Amino acid sequence: MGLKRSTALLTSARASARAWALIAVIAVIAGPAAAQDSARFIVLASTTSTEQSGLFGHLLPLFKQASGIDVRVVAVGTGQALDMARRGDADAVLVHDTAAEEKFVADGFARKRIPVMQNDFVLIGPASDPAGVRGKGIAAALARVAAGSAPFVSRGDKSGTHAAELRLWPAAGIDLATRKPATYRECGCGMGQALNMASSSNAYTLSDRGTWLAFKNRAELQLLVAGDARLFNAYGVMVVDTARHPHVKQALAQTFADWLTGPKGQAAIASYRIGGEPLFFPSAPR
Repeated sequence: MGLKRSTALLTSARASARAWALIAVIAVIAGPAAAQDSARFIVLASTTSTEQSGLFGHLLPLFKQASGIDVRVVAVGTGQALDMARRGDADAVLVHDTAAEEKFVADGFARKRIPVMQNDFVLIGPASDPAGVRGKGIAAALARVAAGSAPFVSRGDKSGTHAAELRLWPAAGIDLATRKPATYRECGCGMGQALNMASSSNAYTLSDRGTWLAFKNRAELQLLVAGDARLFNAYGVMVVDTARHPHVKQALAQTFADWLTGPKGQAAIASYRIGGEPLFFPSAPR
C-alpha cells in the first residue's frame, strides 16, 4: 500500500471516529431532552360527545401551542372514563355526570371537580313524529314515545347521556327496571352510533346538543324536544390524585385543567361553533 493511500485511509478513519464521537455526544445531550419531550403528554379520559362534536379538534391544538403538552384522548362513555381513571389509566377526566363525578372526588380519586362548560340534551326523532312529541316537555314526550310504536334507541353504555336518560324515564312514569317499552332498543354504543341507528330506523333518541349539531347522517331525523330544565347538561374536569396513583402526571394534567378553566380555554370553548351555532357554553367559576 502506498504512503499517500495509507495517509488518506488514516485521515478518513480519524474523521469517521470524530464523526461517531460527535454523534455519541449529541445522543447523550439529546437523549434526556428527547425523553422529556416524549413524556410531555397526558391521557385524558373523556366522553364521545366531546370527541364526536369536534370540540377536541378545536381545543387541543390551542392548548398544545400554549403549553407544549400533548393530550391523548380516550373517548368512551362517562362511566368507562371514570373507571379508567379509578384504575390509574388516565391522568385527567372530562365528563358529564355531576353525581358520578362528585362520588369520584368523595372516593379520593381526585381532589376536586371543576365546572368547565354546559349545554343541553335534546330529544331527536323522525320528522313525521309518530309519537307526537314535538315541542312538549321531556316527561310528556317520553311518555308518548313509550306508548307509541316507533323505536327508541338508548345508548345503554353507562355514559353521561345514558345516565341522564335513566333519570328522565321515571318523570314520564316509566320504571325501566320493571317494564321497558316494547320498542326500547339498547345499543351499548357511543352517541354517533346511536344517532346512526336512529337515522336508519326512524327512531327517537336522546342526544347531547353538541354531537347532534355535528352529526351529518340525519336523514329524516329532526330536533323535536329541547329547552326543558331537566335536559341541562354540565361538564366537569378532574385531575387524578397521585395519592391514589403515584405514577399519574398530576402536574401536567393540572396544567391542562387550569388552561381549560382559565380565560383562554373558556374563550376557546365559547368560540367553537358549527354553522354559526355554539355547541358548548363555558361555565368555569371566575
